[in-house]
Amino acid sequence: MLKNGTYAAWFKTSRSGGAALVRLSDGAISGGDSILTYTGSYELCGNQFTAVISTSRHSAGHDTIFGTDNLTLRLEGSRTGKYVTFRGEADEVPGMRLEGTLIPSEEKQPSAQVRVAAPKFNIDRLPKPPSRSR
Repeated sequence: MLKNGTYAAWFKTSRSGGAALVRLSDGAISGGDSILTYTGSYELCGNQFTAVISTSRHSAGHDTIFGTDNLTLRLEGSRTGKYVTFRGEADEVPGMRLEGTLIPSEEKQPSAQVRVAAPKFNIDRLPKPPSRSR
């Protein structure tokens, strides 16, 4: 269901919303945004998944979407097409629901480069200055 790779995460609570980049790798989650780092684990069962993620502030700045730092998030979700929707709560803020979407990053394929040979330099093809008469 979920391939290893980088995902854009879009999420919101009743208080605020945000976005982050996360990396999924064989059951481990890591990532971050402008103020927090994320670490945790996930389990898959068909198209369903569960995850436990810990957050930690790495930079001063605005409040988190829960209004507090150092959270333990418990999430569950499912895949719909190429997107994954999830919902959950933070242990430290019971009753405040989190909803979000994971969007897989799609690496751009390098475009084919066309090589064009530079024309040979020929000094005789340069414009000639007007001749001066004395």
